[in-house]
Amino acid sequence: MRKTFLLLGLLIFALATHYAQAQTPEEKIKQLGLSIPEVSQPIANYVKWKQVGNLLYLAGSGPKIYGKVGADLSVEQGYEAARATGLEIIAVLKAATGDLSRIKQFVKVLGMVNATPEFTAQPAVINGFSDLMVEVFGEKGKHARSAVGVGSLPNNMAVEIEVIVELEDK
Repeated sequence: MRKTFLLLGLLIFALATHYAQAQTPEEKIKQLGLSIPEVSQPIANYVKWKQVGNLLYLAGSGPKIYGKVGADLSVEQGYEAARATGLEIIAVLKAATGDLSRIKQFVKVLGMVNATPEFTAQPAVINGFSDLMVEVFGEKGKHARSAVGVGSLPNNMAVEIEVIVELEDK
């Protein structure tokens, strides 16, 4: 009887693990109650992404949340701005790849926080982006990262984030 319960438990665990791993990034986004926004047009003379080999370089993206963290916005509001930027970046990744499952791994992230000179919690703000990538992409969403404070960003955006991802072979 004990072996039966043990085997049943292992089977349930294996199925749950398989189901969790089998979810696509799009399914995880839906499960989180989020939606992928439309890709906005660049605000200047550049492209949203450039692919070189299996690496995809994304131009900086920012949210429709404005102001300086540490003056106009709290750390929590900055975190939400970085999370919103994450959805913008997912939209660009979807447009660039056609299928978010093509993402092999996130390689490098540069997170810039529009902050007051004395503000020092840039990592806590950019965690809004990093946490979302891990929620959506799992281990593939973990990345090397820099989080820096800057004196200003275009249009007074709260954050701007650049990303480099590696794609699976076609």
